[in-house]
Amino acid sequence: MLVPISITEKAEAEIKNIMAHKNIPEEYHLRVGVRGGGCGGMSYALGFDKAKPEDQKFEIAGIPVLIEKRHYMFLMGMQIDFFEGDEARGFTFINPDIPKRHDVEDNS
Repeated sequence: MLVPISITEKAEAEIKNIMAHKNIPEEYHLRVGVRGGGCGGMSYALGFDKAKPEDQKFEIAGIPVLIEKRHYMFLMGMQIDFFEGDEARGFTFINPDIPKRHDVEDNS
């Protein structure tokens, strides 16, 4: 089966660091999903969980990944990255299928 997401090297390193230092049980996998969002649209969810019957299982760069089957189509093509700056740090989700907002000027 086609792996719907990709993980950058920075995100991979941070996920593996969390798995190693936060006592994540071996039977837990990285769960990637979406949450319905009303006016704000969808938001992405990232965490560790045990596999369930409705999950698709993948391995990306040695990281066991779970995606609930009903979330698969919403995650297709998404990239997980990790940002670390002076004021903030965290995972970011880049999905090329989300249309750009028309009320934001693009100067690129």
